Amino acid sequence: MIDLVFHEPQIPPNTGNAMRLSANTGARLHLVEPLGFRMDDASLRRAGLDYRDQASVTVHSDWAALRLTMAGRRMFALTSRGTQSLYDTQLGRDPVLVLGTERSGLPPEVLADFPAEQRLRLPMVAGSRSLNLANAAAASLYEAWRQSGFEGSL
Repeated sequence: MIDLVFHEPQIPPNTGNAMRLSANTGARLHLVEPLGFRMDDASLRRAGLDYRDQASVTVHSDWAALRLTMAGRRMFALTSRGTQSLYDTQLGRDPVLVLGTERSGLPPEVLADFPAEQRLRLPMVAGSRSLNLANAAAASLYEAWRQSGFEGSL
């Protein structure tokens, strides 16, 4: 199963969209605190629609707690500072995709936990800074799912 991680997300609708995405793809969503919102935030519920109850969502107290949970798993950081394209990388079975906060991405101390070949970027036109967090999560998750043959889909 694919695990999607949002490290310290700040904007509730992005996380709500990720809940809906996770519910519809069978992925598990992990949120690393601190969060920029409460889990009962109205905009989070509105973006997630009625999928919140269908999504597997786990909140971790910090990066170390998430790392402990994912021990032994192959993890990939999605970052505009990535050294290779997501689409040129074999993610393998059950990857963990880690995305950072909307404002600044993954902090240097988190990126340091990833070897260069596990720091991936999504292609963008020259001069672009970044993609919306929910959009980057969707593109990344669907590529990981595609590589697994859309296992579990209709």
